[in-house]
Amino acid sequence: MATRTAGAADRDQVAALLDTAFHDDPVSGWVFPEEEHRRAVHGLFMGCFLDAALAGGRVDLLEDGSAAALWLSVPAGEPEEDDMPALMRRTADPDNERAELVGRLTGAIHPTERAHAYLLLIAVAPDRQGEGLGTALLTPVLEQCDRDGLPAYLEASSARSRELYLRLGFADRGEPLRLPEGPLMWPMWREPAAG
Repeated sequence: MATRTAGAADRDQVAALLDTAFHDDPVSGWVFPEEEHRRAVHGLFMGCFLDAALAGGRVDLLEDGSAAALWLSVPAGEPEEDDMPALMRRTADPDNERAELVGRLTGAIHPTERAHAYLLLIAVAPDRQGEGLGTALLTPVLEQCDRDGLPAYLEASSARSRELYLRLGFADRGEPLRLPEGPLMWPMWREPAAG
């Protein structure tokens, strides 16, 4: 499957994919529990992640637009002050503290001891899930991580996605994060394979 790096011209297409792919995700349902409200603001919320990856990372997109992966390169050490969670809330849903809290909670458990590739999000169109598109999109990046000796990190937002990441060499990193009165998120770490 042909993959390319998405740019600013692809923003609307990728934002729509993220909105659709994550609409029924357990974490999205927790952040925006009311279906009609989620439909109205979820795309704005997902767009914040996309804008961060377009500005300071990389977005891999299958040529047919059916899947996208958002990556950031994270250096070792404590991060600088991060206003991303507050920006997400301001942009998407100012009266909803969960729109900020999810970013604060995941940021608090994010590893700082080693530089790593951070899979911020991967989205597969709902009607294409289960076809191996996520694996096809992630495998080249993980192979590059292996060549570079670079670990990778992510937070799985569903038990189903966690299973995919386990198959790709990720392992649970500590206890799952339980969102207040909400679902689990699994922090996962992948050591580079020895060449």
